Amino acid sequence: MEQVIERPLPKPTSADYASARLLEALVKAKLALDFLERGLTRNAAGKAFQAWRTVLAALLKLELERLKALAKTEEERRWLEERAVPRVPTTKMIPLSQMLRVLGYRDVAFITDRALNLHDYQYHGPDPDMALSKYRTREEAARAVVELVSAVVDYVERLRDKCAGCEELLGDLREEVAR
Repeated sequence: MEQVIERPLPKPTSADYASARLLEALVKAKLALDFLERGLTRNAAGKAFQAWRTVLAALLKLELERLKALAKTEEERRWLEERAVPRVPTTKMIPLSQMLRVLGYRDVAFITDRALNLHDYQYHGPDPDMALSKYRTREEAARAVVELVSAVVDYVERLRDKCAGCEELLGDLREEVAR
């Protein structure tokens, strides 16, 4: 796992970019589960969020040409290529997910909502009033982390043929999520 973390990402224009991002998503998902085991729920929420955002980066790369066809202006097409794929800005995750939904990724927007809720939890912690976080307790957030990690694993499994070197970590994560 350490080799994956320390390796630089290929350029977003590279054919290997999506594969590297999918592997990175699995590593972050594994870290989220490790944090949960240690009782670090807010850290786990942050890693689970990052894992999903990384899956989105891979999907955006894989579907870039189809997404650019949906864009209304040349400026939007350029933004997708130069900003969306390499960075996946948090503030643009919902519209990007909605664009992916148009391309047939029906559950991406719902999963993105869950990821953004966990992102809020990471910063605000449990909130009995649910004003700053959608999770009243650590236990609620922990269940949501496991559900989001499971969604990450499901997506990487769907894209398995695009992810070189994912099989072992994918199997390990599938077992951990099933516990």
